[in-house]
Amino acid sequence: MAHILDQNEIDALLAAVDQGTIISEPDSATAPAASASDSGGSSGSEVKGPPAQVRTYDFKRPERVSKEQMRSLESLHEGFSRNFGASLSGYLRTIAETYIVSIEQMTYSEFLQLLPNPTCMNLLSCAPLEGSMILEINPLIIYPIIDRLLGGGSDAAFIPDRGLTPLESLLANRIISRALDSLHDAWRPVRELNFAISATESNPAMVQIVPPNEVVVVVGFEIGMGGRSGMMSLCIPFNVIEPIMGEFTGHNWSMYRRDGDNQQSRQKLISRISGTTAELRANLAETTITLQELMNLKVGDMLTTERKSDSQLVVTINGKSKFRGKPGIFRGHKAVSLTRTVSPQEVTK
Repeated sequence: MAHILDQNEIDALLAAVDQGTIISEPDSATAPAASASDSGGSSGSEVKGPPAQVRTYDFKRPERVSKEQMRSLESLHEGFSRNFGASLSGYLRTIAETYIVSIEQMTYSEFLQLLPNPTCMNLLSCAPLEGSMILEINPLIIYPIIDRLLGGGSDAAFIPDRGLTPLESLLANRIISRALDSLHDAWRPVRELNFAISATESNPAMVQIVPPNEVVVVVGFEIGMGGRSGMMSLCIPFNVIEPIMGEFTGHNWSMYRRDGDNQQSRQKLISRISGTTAELRANLAETTITLQELMNLKVGDMLTTERKSDSQLVVTINGKSKFRGKPGIFRGHKAVSLTRTVSPQEVTK
């Protein structure tokens, strides 16, 4: 415990100051205590403690998310960027790439200062979590995407200095809905969140989902399409994801990545290609004839081939041999019964 001065020691200390024996040094906290001991008649050397370790703390940029949690969030949204880029490419029928360029925590006011005005801001509800997130797409890329949807060339798209019209907003929502589907799939290993657009705004200053000094995690993406590129930002307030931050650990995340992502990617791939059409052919036989023989062909003529009548047919898909089969009749229709698959080493005969 610190030594408490009695009245005699206080009087002696004040007298020493008046006589000039002790020079007052406001910056030194140990000088008055040392002089008081000397004036009381006690002898001894002054003991100085180790210098205090001072750490600068910036109240404008508090760090509430650990580095491990930030790495987990980055890994999660890397998967989102890949899935969204693939979905966007299929929808626009052109190559579109999306990848993370930054992830950092800042205050909400700093996030708003980084955004252009006007822009395409979308408030996202994320039930069962309380609060909202923000998905913002820069006009430099959202207008070329809209122009592409309307049949124009994205490379020559004009970037107007205004907010989206109702028609443009309708088209932009189709892009946002695909981003929400990819976002839902990316967050599923951690928590099942139902993302939905709750409001849209073009002026960032009009959107106040949290206090200005509240900590948010901002994930920055770059979208590239043709000769155009632009930024997309996802703002995640800390108070929204605070209830589930304990699940962003290295051990749990590695398990989620190993067990969950493969099955999800498989199901997503199946759902995307299930409606794809393919040409299937069953080749009965092949032969060659001269052009003169072709011109002399008449109804009832017989063509001979080297294929035996009991040999299996070659079934091709989009021109590539995939199966062997036998011809027949099924419910009054000509049919082929598949007997086995064709190995890559086989040569089509």
